[in-house]
Amino acid sequence: MPTEARIAGARQFFSRHGALSKWQPNYEFRQGQLDMAEAVESALAAKRHLIVEAGTGTGKTLAYLVPALLSGKRIIVSTGTKNLQEQLFFKDVPFLQKHFPRPLKVCYMKGRNNYACRQKIYDAEKEPILAGLEEVADFQIIRDWEKTTEIGDRAEIRKLPEHSTAWAKLDARADLCSGQKCPNFERCFLTLMHQRAQESDIVIVNHHLFFADLALRDEAYDGGILPEYHAVVFDEAHEIEDVAGQYFGVSISNLQLQDLRRDIAAVSRAKKFGAPELDRVLNRLEEVTLRFFALFGEAERRVAFQSRAAFREENEDVYSDVLTALDLTGSHLKLIENPPDEVLPLMRRSLELTQALRFVMESDDEEYVFWMERRGRGCYLQATPIDVSNLLAERLFNKTDTVVLTSATLAVAGGFDFVRARLGVPDARTLLVEGHFDYQKQALLYVPQHMPDPRNAAFTRAASEEVIRILTHSRGRAFVLFTSHQQMRMVHDKVSFEIEYPTLLQGTAPRSALLDEFRATPNCVLFATSSFWQGVDVPGEQLSCVIIDKLPFAAPTDPVVNARIESIRAAGGNPFYDYQIPRAAIALKQGFGRLIRSKLDRGVLVLLDNRITSQRYGQVFFDSLPSYGFTTDIEDVEKFFDV
Repeated sequence: MPTEARIAGARQFFSRHGALSKWQPNYEFRQGQLDMAEAVESALAAKRHLIVEAGTGTGKTLAYLVPALLSGKRIIVSTGTKNLQEQLFFKDVPFLQKHFPRPLKVCYMKGRNNYACRQKIYDAEKEPILAGLEEVADFQIIRDWEKTTEIGDRAEIRKLPEHSTAWAKLDARADLCSGQKCPNFERCFLTLMHQRAQESDIVIVNHHLFFADLALRDEAYDGGILPEYHAVVFDEAHEIEDVAGQYFGVSISNLQLQDLRRDIAAVSRAKKFGAPELDRVLNRLEEVTLRFFALFGEAERRVAFQSRAAFREENEDVYSDVLTALDLTGSHLKLIENPPDEVLPLMRRSLELTQALRFVMESDDEEYVFWMERRGRGCYLQATPIDVSNLLAERLFNKTDTVVLTSATLAVAGGFDFVRARLGVPDARTLLVEGHFDYQKQALLYVPQHMPDPRNAAFTRAASEEVIRILTHSRGRAFVLFTSHQQMRMVHDKVSFEIEYPTLLQGTAPRSALLDEFRATPNCVLFATSSFWQGVDVPGEQLSCVIIDKLPFAAPTDPVVNARIESIRAAGGNPFYDYQIPRAAIALKQGFGRLIRSKLDRGVLVLLDNRITSQRYGQVFFDSLPSYGFTTDIEDVEKFFDV
């Protein structure tokens, strides 16, 4: 058992003969890991911000966890996904705990809908809220688990289907929460989560929860979600701009209004305050919600919500009907005598939805872009801040002693100007740690020169033929990644008939199921879009080729992207070089990063878009990628796979 003195600092821990070398059976000294750990340690001590790009294989998780644990400060570690949260808590922390002499005070926190509500489970035994045999079966699983679980996190229930409708009726979301008035408040899984967080030195969250908390703190909301902290480490920090924009923005949807109506109806029945007048008000809310959101059409799309004043004028009656119906709903709830505890959160929701609807429809704040999206059954009206840098500077960087931003993809052409400008952290220290692999030997980047321009109609057919040729050499074992769903489907339809290898297509099953099937199926080929560009790990020969159709420029027709482009142009900048190219370079590095995940991996990266070699800006992409081997000749690909 090591002593505290022997791991008093990052150097004693990570150096060639340090504590880590004695604990890990397959230990390999990594200079980059030591450099990063010392930079994090120094930033925490000096109360400075730090940006670190740490290439794959650096061991960046331990490089920030160990200095954080040794700092004696409460630190929030925020990850890009719940999966990474769980890996940190269930794998990395127990590994360190085995060798630390003192108990490590670490916990994780997730959003409310990940936890069960005990009160709802007990009520469900008495009230008829379940529909159908599936929900009843799921309820029995949840009820049995509730009796033994200490944490209440649904991830513990392996047998529960991913999209269980029973879970949605029993989770701890705020919509019906009566807080301290609840009979089960002391035993509530959220209360217990908050207690663990107050007692912890390291609290592991995800970006969505972190920014939900930061947005609440600004609204003078009593009691943020997270405990007070001295520092934050963001892992997968390249995602922060988009997530922050989401939580600093305003959103309202038809589904939120329908959920409010349904919840009021359900509570009024269960708590016996229903009345014909309330039913009429709720029916009216349902009717005007349908009429109002029908004005936005039925087709799935994501577009700018332009000419809002003209829209309001043209549809003044329907818009004011929705506001009146929400107002009447709130007034009706206020008039209930001796209201049960569940009524207060329902009143709060009706007020918040009114405010959100008014902001999205009437605000003339030029700092926001207003847009709408039709997706599935939902119609979403949104207001997103065009530039989050000032908001982040004011609410996060100026108020927190140390913020560490790390990812394998933050630098563009070796520099951090882009991420500094986008996130509002101009004076941060920076460190660039090269990946731990021999990319020159392990990976070959192939860019075919005979392909037409990706904007040309002939590109899809040429891409399909080239993909078939490459997959023949790689014997399947590939991800084929696309920048659009339409292109993915068209190429998949052509290629899947021509090759002898099994194929999988994104959208035909949940993401996790597709990945499990890919790992388990020899010579498999997966066709997918942006959600598979990051956070996916398939080490070994099973993934030996990653093909990307185009340079991943964000669609300039996207309302948020377009607003950011126009904002940069209006300020005298060059949006193509200042925003679109850097963003695409980071996305390309993410996509190609799926291939080489260990020292034993080898494979071919293919970019079917030869603008990277023919256009001057292509150099920015090359300068942002690791130093892969490079070729424009398919014969080199054949030789690489025949080794």
